[in-house]
Amino acid sequence: MNILTFRSQEELNKAGAGIITGLVQTNPRAVLGLATGGTPVDIYEELVEAHRQQLVSFAKATTFNLDEYVGLDRNHPASYYSFMQEHLFGYVNAAPERCHIPDGMASSLEEECRRYDALLEQAGQIDLQLLGLGHNGHIGFNEPDHALRSGTHVVKLQEQTREANARFFDKPEQVPTHAITMGVGTILKAKMILLVVRGSDKAEIVARALQGPITTECPASLLQTHPHVVVLLDSEAGGRLA
Repeated sequence: MNILTFRSQEELNKAGAGIITGLVQTNPRAVLGLATGGTPVDIYEELVEAHRQQLVSFAKATTFNLDEYVGLDRNHPASYYSFMQEHLFGYVNAAPERCHIPDGMASSLEEECRRYDALLEQAGQIDLQLLGLGHNGHIGFNEPDHALRSGTHVVKLQEQTREANARFFDKPEQVPTHAITMGVGTILKAKMILLVVRGSDKAEIVARALQGPITTECPASLLQTHPHVVVLLDSEAGGRLA
């Protein structure tokens, strides 16, 4: 595990975007696992700028998003489909047919999970999986539990997770109670994992995830078992690391 700490957000963003850009430059057909939420927004902005300067093309890349809310139409402003259009896909030349996001409005959620896993298997191994880190240690929407699912599945969101995402909705009660998420097993199969964490409010869970015991009660701690993890932290998020 390679842990890098940055004094400025600008340096962190450029480092994260540089890793992704470098991969796609050397492997135009790269398979990227993408995240949502506040953490990757500025990295996506850097990717958009790199594309604008013709430094990278996403035309042949394939992407898989980690998750999507259950019950939100993809055009809902808080859906992760809308998020990706607003922050990345709307500004780069990624082919829509190669950009995959779970369908939170599927008539059969179990069938949708199987469909998504089949697409992942067809695409082959994810070359780089971008991750944020939840306050309770979740990655994707894999919440702490006595056991974790390997494949794509429906998860009930913990109240702490819903509260953290309430800022994206007009009212807290509008935050969905369930989501479809890529499983931890799929995440850990990626060739490389890029974990990005910001802020002093994440310092404690960063220490637990990266240096604490490996346990499903802190799903991110399972990243310690992966052979190629790069962690990008701002100085506040890394404040409690030994």
